[in-house]
Amino acid sequence: MRSFGNLVINEWLKLSKKRSFFIPYAVLIGFVGLFGYLAKVYESTGEMGSEGKFVSTLDFIQSAMSHSGMGQFITFLAIIASAGIVTKEYSLGTIKLLLIRSQSRNKILASKYVTAVLYTLSLFLCTGIVAMITGGIAFGFGGSEIGWNDVFTGGLYSLIYTLVYVTITFMVGVLTKSTGATIGVGMFIVLLEGLVTMLLSKYAVVKYLIFTNADLSVYSNGGAPFKGMTMNFSLIVIAVYMVLFLGASFVTFKKRDVA
Repeated sequence: MRSFGNLVINEWLKLSKKRSFFIPYAVLIGFVGLFGYLAKVYESTGEMGSEGKFVSTLDFIQSAMSHSGMGQFITFLAIIASAGIVTKEYSLGTIKLLLIRSQSRNKILASKYVTAVLYTLSLFLCTGIVAMITGGIAFGFGGSEIGWNDVFTGGLYSLIYTLVYVTITFMVGVLTKSTGATIGVGMFIVLLEGLVTMLLSKYAVVKYLIFTNADLSVYSNGGAPFKGMTMNFSLIVIAVYMVLFLGASFVTFKKRDVA
């Protein structure tokens, strides 16, 4: 267990030494700050209307981290970061040095995936902290109709959604060994999900697509994407797809010849 922890630490250190490591955090801080400033300006002028106003910091945090808000942007940033975790090893030629170590290929790839998950989680934490500070300054902490539990649940739904696409991107990276192709495919899939769901909405198979089940926030108000779908159903579908994505990644990485 200690050796695996060291592998994760090593992967995180390699990730943090990149010049681009802090750019996503800076972008998120800037966007959340700008979002809060514009929201406050529009609210004070009455241009947002009564339904568009943020009552308090909790409302602002929930909006900033929701799938329809900054959560979508975090997904893109996480895809870009996770795309190079495996592919860069091939492009730089360091994959051979990595695999001659005493650690198994499964452990090495697992450490890279865990690092991608931790990085994604750090992006959400950064967004949440900045949104709380920005919201506190702009809107105060009182008068909200929602609680911290609602904020946490909404953030968890967005995190699960993002991890689904990070896992898909991770798999594509293992299969293709190309950073550019991996980023392109990952973002294309995110943008394509709505179109695919719409085109297949008349068929029963749509209920079993990862696109239809990835966004759990649709169940927040007792609704469902399609008849017969429930929260537990979507969680099972997501779990099955995640096992398949990771299974394909590990099988490919273990059998690939890097000589």
